[in-house]
Amino acid sequence: MKKLVFVSSAALAMATFPLCAQTPEQVTVIHAGQLLDKPGSAPRGQSTIVIRNGKIAEVLNGLQSGPAGATLIDLKDKFVLPGLIDSHVHLDSDAGGNAALIEAVTDSPARAAYRAAANAKKTLMAGFTTVRNLGDDSGATLALRDAVAAGELPGPRIIDAGRSISTTSGHMDATLSVSEDLHGSIGQENLCDGVESCRQAVRKQIRRGVDVIKIATTGGVNSRIGTGLGRQLFDDEVKALVDTAHLYGKKMAVHAHGEDGINAALAAGADSIEHGTMLNDASIKLFKSSGAYYVPTLSTVNGYIERLAKDPNAYPPAVLEKVKWRIEVTGKSLAKAYPAGVKIAFGTDAGVSKHGKNADEFVLMVKHGMSASAAIQAATMNAATLLGVEKEVGSLEPSKAADLIAVAGDPTADVTVLSAVRFVMKDGRVFKSE
Repeated sequence: MKKLVFVSSAALAMATFPLCAQTPEQVTVIHAGQLLDKPGSAPRGQSTIVIRNGKIAEVLNGLQSGPAGATLIDLKDKFVLPGLIDSHVHLDSDAGGNAALIEAVTDSPARAAYRAAANAKKTLMAGFTTVRNLGDDSGATLALRDAVAAGELPGPRIIDAGRSISTTSGHMDATLSVSEDLHGSIGQENLCDGVESCRQAVRKQIRRGVDVIKIATTGGVNSRIGTGLGRQLFDDEVKALVDTAHLYGKKMAVHAHGEDGINAALAAGADSIEHGTMLNDASIKLFKSSGAYYVPTLSTVNGYIERLAKDPNAYPPAVLEKVKWRIEVTGKSLAKAYPAGVKIAFGTDAGVSKHGKNADEFVLMVKHGMSASAAIQAATMNAATLLGVEKEVGSLEPSKAADLIAVAGDPTADVTVLSAVRFVMKDGRVFKSE
């Protein structure tokens, strides 16, 4: 058996992407000190994982030798678990507030594409091997999705929503606060008003080849308009959007802060609520009856706090008021939803918070009432089911992708160890080892 020699992270950083690739005929054996193969269940002790052609072939008790000629990866001093899943990211940017507006009007699509690729690599190195990208005006992440899938660039597998949809003057209206002289140069195919317009907006994104549809039923914290965080779509518009997405076999993710917009989306059949900052009792009942997932995105507040610490004027007044409110109330809805049995999927809204710091979300999930094990399950099996990739990722079982990470401690006892991932494998390929 060949033993894989670990190299320093600096050497790995210098290596070109193809050098990380595992040839199709290779067999890899991993010796794990502890293994969480099925999040939600108790961790196993010393275990052996056999990988063939990028897929899990066997998971065995104890440290066992593999087939002759197999490559051995020694993680006997590590805790191994499935690759993590972030259900809500925006890979195309790390900016916020006034900086985001400047970036939007000065950067080229090509620059956005390079930035998205860099953020994708940061995300993968942080242990997140699958993400759902919920909004990108340029199309950079749609192209990146395909480049990563083809093995041309390092990054997580990407489930992509294309451009997010809202009403005119809604959360996704890119002309907000921009001079009217420039409106004609800003694409607005993602805006809809009325039933037929909303059906067409969904179909236009499907035409681009998206995997999922995202809409906004309420205002947003970062919307550059002082109309609050309440509902901005009528019932017939919400139903038209959701029904059209489902007609084409696409799941519907809904940005919603106010309870009126949350409940309208759930009543119409939304598959997930993103943020869900103001859940009420009716919301809980609708979640339970519909089976929809709640994606809390708590760590957005870390991005707000970090930017304001550097520049108290980072956000315009209409946005700053909402930012302060969001910081104050974050976590209250999760504290209500989790004990009530609402299904939770992990999501950060990275891009509002910083890419590569996705694991900070775990700390806030635990702070606001979830157990460490439940938080990990939300970032693996639950998120995989929400994204529709549960047959491929989310646990370490035979026939699933060999997506796994390793950390130095037991994350079911201390989630903070997930902020320092030591080993990353995706589809059987080693991308990080320390």
